[in-house]
Amino acid sequence: MIRVLDIAILGLLMERDHHGYEVRAQLRDRLGLWANVSFGSIYPALARLERTALVEAVAGVETRFGSLSTGSLAGERAALRSLRTSPALGRKGRKVYRITQKGREEFAQLLEDPATLDDARSFSLRMALARYLSPRARVGLLELRRSNLGQRLYEVRQQAANQQLDNYARSVMNHGAQAVELEIAWIDDLLIFERNNQPAIAREAN
Repeated sequence: MIRVLDIAILGLLMERDHHGYEVRAQLRDRLGLWANVSFGSIYPALARLERTALVEAVAGVETRFGSLSTGSLAGERAALRSLRTSPALGRKGRKVYRITQKGREEFAQLLEDPATLDDARSFSLRMALARYLSPRARVGLLELRRSNLGQRLYEVRQQAANQQLDNYARSVMNHGAQAVELEIAWIDDLLIFERNNQPAIAREAN
């Protein structure tokens, strides 16, 4: 979870600087991930990235506490701690984060590292940030996901064939198989697109 959140935050900062409140909104509205992610998770992650010199604090903008209201007491306390302890800002400023060169290098490594590709959410995040991957890495990511889904489809079909299942349980298994088949078809379309637009990769794949 920590590594995936780090990838998401660094990916957002690759485009422009953000303060913690914006990071939370972008995780939900742009990347479509972690709809319920709290400031209690985001601010410690940002602090950790800052300690390791992957991000740095830059000049902030004035704000009011009311604009930081999250509906969560823990979230508001985390936001206040960020404001109070920021060395780069006065009392009225939000702490704004910028990715460093070291952070850019770390982001590129994490994004291409198959060891952190451990679930559907991680894959979806990488696809949302796929423009930062090399063409070869994009194809590799899709092929790896397709292989994993192929294995998953086989397992679900085996379960659906279990004679001990009643009709309701079997229908659930068949529904799961259909969902996997749909994702495989989507990935196949993406692979065709990538290979058609990358002739060199298409030649290597054949």
